[in-house]
Amino acid sequence: MPSNTPHILLVNPWIHDFAAYDFWAKPLGLLTLGSILRDHGARISYLDCLDRFHPLAATGPLPPARCGRGPYLKTVIAKPRGLEDIPRNYCRYGIPVDWLRRGLASLDPPDLVLVTSLMTYWYPGVRETIDVVKSVFPDVTLVLGGVYATLCADHARHTCGADRVVSGPGESAILSLVAEFTGWSPSPRFDPQDLDALPRPALDLEHRLVHAPLLTSRGCPFKCAYCASHRLQPRRMRRSPASVVDEIVHWHGNHRVDDFAFYDDALLVDAQRHIIPLLEGIVAASIGVRFHTPNALHVREITRPLARLMFRAGFHTIRLGLETTAFEGRQTMDRKVTEAEFVRTVGHLKAAGFGAPQVGAYLLAGLPGQDFTGVEASIALVKQAGITPVIAHYTPIPGTPMWPQAVAASRYDLAADPIFTNNAIFPCQSEQFSWEVLTHLKHLARV
Repeated sequence: MPSNTPHILLVNPWIHDFAAYDFWAKPLGLLTLGSILRDHGARISYLDCLDRFHPLAATGPLPPARCGRGPYLKTVIAKPRGLEDIPRNYCRYGIPVDWLRRGLASLDPPDLVLVTSLMTYWYPGVRETIDVVKSVFPDVTLVLGGVYATLCADHARHTCGADRVVSGPGESAILSLVAEFTGWSPSPRFDPQDLDALPRPALDLEHRLVHAPLLTSRGCPFKCAYCASHRLQPRRMRRSPASVVDEIVHWHGNHRVDDFAFYDDALLVDAQRHIIPLLEGIVAASIGVRFHTPNALHVREITRPLARLMFRAGFHTIRLGLETTAFEGRQTMDRKVTEAEFVRTVGHLKAAGFGAPQVGAYLLAGLPGQDFTGVEASIALVKQAGITPVIAHYTPIPGTPMWPQAVAASRYDLAADPIFTNNAIFPCQSEQFSWEVLTHLKHLARV
């Protein structure tokens, strides 16, 4: 390898929160950038602060029913200023600080550090991660990207200690960014506007790969008032079905991955040209894997034939984007589903062979002005349909159409600090959404 080839360190930061769990989570964007740089000749190192399978961790056999999911290591830490009254432990989720320091000390000094970010209110974990990296490599340029860096760029610049904050998808900018800070400037060997031209994410850098993310498309044709998809990915892009099948076969055949999670915001849109040929290719491959949809599927896109094909292809965990059953008043929030469409889709899935534990409907709780009795009614309707209600806490997101309502309804100053948008504290509700109410709703949602 040429001596001028840079060494680039990728870091997935800690989560600081009242609760966190690995629901098929991977830093897909960061690992995709790593694979691009590696394909162009760079030397890549990767440290995952959320690593459930760190060499120093005591990990036994995985319960088969979890399908690759599992709890993170955690350490109780001080609550952020302004949230001291929340009656729950606040934790650093991920490996101990000393393990990260050891990992950093074991590396050759990098020429550049790339750190990603996800939820806006997880920025304290990002900041602590950057502080530790900087304490070991104080003279190395550190660049922060990801969701928080895109949605709250100014806050990130003033708060997290990164040398540069980059917003938006990174594929178009990564080579010029590396050239700016290292002087290394290879000729591009891919088209960032062609998803099929991107290399597979560098998931092989994980210590143990028990599930793999799949992103078959980017962007979403819907504009739901509570969602930031259009800010994060304004352009709709799709991969070819054949390239997705090839990726699944690769991870299953070469790395023994049985569980795959679709990260798409609109997986089923234009089904005839996308998901149907994709699933037909999976069925033809006869590989016997399981698919999960932690991001909601659009209810009205599921026809009876598609439900049958999903079952044959190995769909195991299905989440529907119902959000609320207040159908008459939802036009200002989204236009994704009517009651008749919901009932019809559930019938299709049940007829295809899916059981109640496999199919869940997300129900938003904690919306601005929402009364918890409405959530109770939604839970009852979903259970009556014969599937599982899944309560999803509403997160206020800057720049979304619902943001002004959230700011007006909140008992916190949401605009002052992203920490107050934490969905665990129901930031847009009065005391009626207490922990007792949440426990009551969770009890109602049990099947």
